[in-house]
Amino acid sequence: MSNNLVCVRKEEGIAYVSLNRPDKYNALNYELFKEIDVCINTLKKDKALRAVILFGEGHSFCSGLDVKSVNRSPFDAVKLLFKLLPGNANLAQRVSIGWRRLPVPVIAVLEGVCYGGGMQIALGADFRIAAPECKLSIMEARWGLVPDMAGFVGLRELMPKDQALMLTMTADILTAEQARSFNLLTAVEADPMAAAIVLAQRLIQTSPDANAAIKQSIQKSWSAPIRQLLRRESCYQVRLLAGKNRIIAAIRQSKSPQKEYKNRQSGW
Repeated sequence: MSNNLVCVRKEEGIAYVSLNRPDKYNALNYELFKEIDVCINTLKKDKALRAVILFGEGHSFCSGLDVKSVNRSPFDAVKLLFKLLPGNANLAQRVSIGWRRLPVPVIAVLEGVCYGGGMQIALGADFRIAAPECKLSIMEARWGLVPDMAGFVGLRELMPKDQALMLTMTADILTAEQARSFNLLTAVEADPMAAAIVLAQRLIQTSPDANAAIKQSIQKSWSAPIRQLLRRESCYQVRLLAGKNRIIAAIRQSKSPQKEYKNRQSGW
C-alpha cells in the first residue's frame, strides 16, 4: 500500500508505515489525518501482520497540526472533531488511539521534531524509540488549545499526574534524554530505526495470538480494579489454551493411522 501522504511497506510480517509530508516536517493536515485512519483500518484486517514500525519521512516524525491548512477550511476542522457520541473517537483521536487498537505491537521511531499532534500519535504506539537529537513537546497549550487527540490515554499510563500536568501546561520542549527521564520514551538510540527493527524482529518470534492478548490485557487492566484484571487474565488465557488444544487435536488427527492410510490410498 502506498499513497501520497502515508506509505506502507511490508517485509516478513512487519509493516513500515511512514508519514510523508517531509517538506512540512510531516505536519498534520486533514488529508494526512484521513490517510492515517485508512491505513490503521487496513492494517487491522491484515492477518499476516506481526508488528508495525511507524516513522516520518525526511528525518522528522511530525511537527504537529498544520494550523494554516486546517484554518483554510473550517469544515475540515468540523470533520476532524465530529462524533455521534461523546465517548466515541473522532478522526483526530483515531490517529492516536487507533494504533493501540491494532492487535500487534506498534513501535514509533522519533527523529527531528515530535510536537503537539505528533506527540499524541507517538503516545498511541506501544514503544517509542528516539534519536538523541529529537525534540519532543506536548505543545497545544502554546496555541491556546487542549490536547484532544487521545494522547492522554497513553500519557496517564506513563507518568504521575503532576508531571503530566506540568508538561502539558508549560508546553516545554524536551530533549530526548529529558523525555526518557519522564518515561515518555522507551529508549534513546543513535540509530532509532535500526533499534526498532531489532525490537520488531524479537517481538515477531513470539506467538502473535499471545502478543495480541497481552497487549489487550495490559491496556484494559492497567488501571482497572483487581477483580477485573484477574477476570481478564483468566479469560485471555482460556482462549489461548483452547486455541492451542484445537491445533493439537487437528495435528493428532492428521497423524492417525486411519488418516495416514487414506492419504496413502489417495497417493499423498
